[in-house]
Amino acid sequence: MIMKLPIHVYHLAEAANLPSIHQHGLLSTIALLDLAGVRENERIQFERRHRVTHTELPNGVQVRDQKPMPVQALTGCLIGMSPAEWYGLVNSKVFFWLDPGRLDRQRRACEPRPQVVLVVETDRLLARHAERIALSPINTGYARRKPAVRGRSTFVPYARWSESGWSSEAIGLGTRTRARSHCPVEMTVDATVPDIMDMVVRICRLEPGECFQRPTTLRMGSRYSKRVTC
Repeated sequence: MIMKLPIHVYHLAEAANLPSIHQHGLLSTIALLDLAGVRENERIQFERRHRVTHTELPNGVQVRDQKPMPVQALTGCLIGMSPAEWYGLVNSKVFFWLDPGRLDRQRRACEPRPQVVLVVETDRLLARHAERIALSPINTGYARRKPAVRGRSTFVPYARWSESGWSSEAIGLGTRTRARSHCPVEMTVDATVPDIMDMVVRICRLEPGECFQRPTTLRMGSRYSKRVTC
């Protein structure tokens, strides 16, 4: 079976962070802390602990909470890692959804703050960053209600996934190999995507209570100035 990805992938961001995204691209939490100049002794609460509150950094950039990943739940589902190591791993990546329905569920969890969705051309992202891209078969940011087993092997490098599906995940975690037809849930890029705006085909603003099916597109030149259904 040929492993295929959708034409577009989606990144949900705080609307307040859009100016930073235009200037610096998409940054992992760790890269955002670097940009904001957060001192080493203050970083541990963001990088390697359960982040229970939505936070605004000194430069005005916002960092979301990680409420769906409590320590106790992670302790019971992690393989070969501590919760602190898992938080550090997740905070080192930029995340994209492959399914708009899952994006809408995350959007509801971000209420009532306005959000923006970056609609990204998958082939362009792969062409520039394939060596730093990994795919996950689960929502790695959720660990409640019978959480899926996870660990470093949950993030399968794109090249390996293209060749052998989810076999490396199974080997690394000691689980049954998923069918090659099992669709990826997340795409991640290590650290940063500084050139993300070169790959964005549409930016959709989501006001409080608004889902991805009825957004307002922000202006990115004349061809993006009208209201659309994404």
